[in-house]
Amino acid sequence: MSRKSSAPQAGPAKLDVGSEVMYVRSNQVVLDNTIGPAEIVISDGKIVDVLPKRNWARPSGEKILDIGDLVVMPGIVDPHVHICEPGHPSCEGFASVTKAAAAGGITTIVDMPRHCCPPITSLSALDSQFQAAKGQCHIDVAFWGAIVPGNQTELLPMLKAGVPGFQCFLMATGAEDFSHVSLHDLHVAMNELQDTNCVLLFHAEQEPNQPVPVLEDTAEYSTFLDSRPDTMEVEATLTIAELCLQYQIPCHIINLSSAQALPIIKDAREQGAPITVETTHHYLSLTSECIPPGGTYYKCCPPIREKSNQEQLWAALQVGQIDMSVSAHVPCFRDSKEQNNGDFLKAQAGIASLQLGLPLFWTSAKCRGFSFHNLVQVLCKNPAILSKLEDRKGSLRPGMDADLVIWDPEKEFEVKKDIIHHKCKLTPYLGFQLCGKVFATLVRGRLVYMDGKFATKAQGELLVSERQMPTKNPSPYY
Repeated sequence: MSRKSSAPQAGPAKLDVGSEVMYVRSNQVVLDNTIGPAEIVISDGKIVDVLPKRNWARPSGEKILDIGDLVVMPGIVDPHVHICEPGHPSCEGFASVTKAAAAGGITTIVDMPRHCCPPITSLSALDSQFQAAKGQCHIDVAFWGAIVPGNQTELLPMLKAGVPGFQCFLMATGAEDFSHVSLHDLHVAMNELQDTNCVLLFHAEQEPNQPVPVLEDTAEYSTFLDSRPDTMEVEATLTIAELCLQYQIPCHIINLSSAQALPIIKDAREQGAPITVETTHHYLSLTSECIPPGGTYYKCCPPIREKSNQEQLWAALQVGQIDMSVSAHVPCFRDSKEQNNGDFLKAQAGIASLQLGLPLFWTSAKCRGFSFHNLVQVLCKNPAILSKLEDRKGSLRPGMDADLVIWDPEKEFEVKKDIIHHKCKLTPYLGFQLCGKVFATLVRGRLVYMDGKFATKAQGELLVSERQMPTKNPSPYY
């Protein structure tokens, strides 16, 4: 019989969404080593103390949020989110993305550099992104830079401006202003970045040595799957592992879909390579066998693979061979998906899912024996470490930002369009019955989301350092 969660209760002062909170009380607070009753004490946006129940302060008239048996965890950090602003006003922007994130218990996202215009390949482009985001974000936002051919002199200035690292592609992206890198480009960039404490993010697919013929119906998902075989990920992972061992620069593989690449990563780690890897919620929740003909809203790169492959990904997560699961949210719109008449080879790639990450992951993970501590490691701590934010995000302890997700792990709900807050409502998860409903989200002690309502004022921080734009480059290399 399932336990019925206590209804959340406000303390002496009524708390509305948008309010600052000074105390959060719950019977299920997920700390680094324990789960149990605790009171989180907050001041100036930081956690200043965590008290056991017997020591709970009882101030009169203070802002207390008492939520009974609901679970309190560190806010989720999603280091892989694509935002189309600036440059694409009709597409997903900072306001809608960060609202959806807040509704999903996410308190920090890191924006990928590709989908904005211009992409973040230079210091000036980073500044454009920074200016576009100001005043729009409901949660905290950081930014990745990018490596493209010829931009090596921009890398150190972007690092000094606050990006934690850089993304690159090993094969054509389909975007004219975001070219993939050659092996020569990577040697130049990695030589430039040694001893900088940055991380390189790799989309791990390479063109196959032999062209893959497309002979079948392009409305069938199997045709698309056959066009991007596991060998593309395996070959790319071999390249990344060799570079990581040579330069000893932390390397992170994004979008891992093929379990066949996992032994390469394991071997590289054993040899001393500082290499990490993520998978995504869609690789853990969807399988190729269930994708309908013409269902191009399931398309992503690398592709969703077979059920047997998915089980290997879950097993790797359980033993720490995969470090985290992320949304890889790409805001694809119905028109761009449907104008190709269900052709998987022509349709835009990307799955919209940002808001649903916690319940998607928990619905499958709880059946596999994952604990709340496992969730925190995979969804909060490890992503914070990757994003160079572990000194303030990913854990509930004194000195950390008061970023919290409050949720009911037993509450079931159906995914319907009217509950989705990102602009793109077309997602493979429509109609799914999921378990684990977010009740409230706090960012630096402020209730940004609670029970279906959002704070009217966006008060998220941009996690880059303030700087003045350089007037000129004193030399070809910084």
